[in-house]
Amino acid sequence: MTRNFARLINIAAVALAGSVVLTAGGQANAASQVVARVDISRQRMVVTVDGRPAFEWKVSTAGKGYVTPTGSWKPTRMHKMWYSKKYDNAPMPHSVFFTGGYAIHATSAVKRLGSPASHGCVRLAPDHASDFYQLVRVFGPSNTQIVIVE
Repeated sequence: MTRNFARLINIAAVALAGSVVLTAGGQANAASQVVARVDISRQRMVVTVDGRPAFEWKVSTAGKGYVTPTGSWKPTRMHKMWYSKKYDNAPMPHSVFFTGGYAIHATSAVKRLGSPASHGCVRLAPDHASDFYQLVRVFGPSNTQIVIVE
């Protein structure tokens, strides 16, 4: 089994588990909830679906002189590929924006994951950013919460 196929199966299983909860609950308006909780002090993001852990990934948040905002938001927009207008057209693959110009997105600087290194965004490994982007797309931004804590 290829790595990408295994990732696809994992995402499908998470999505299916959420839809089963929705069907079993019998309420059409009670959609499954995805929560991405970014812990700045641990440099980790835990993704839960209906309160059950689905993923835990290393991240990079703001480096020295920059700030990653703390709080709770719904995604505001998504782009499979975005280029930063503020930072020299830096590529931001699989961007999920949550407030202003801040997003969760892929980085090529994977060796820096697990330590502060960004201009304020939440950076993920490319495969993890793709997985998160797909989860938000499948469950919907209105059923996704991004929570960032110190």
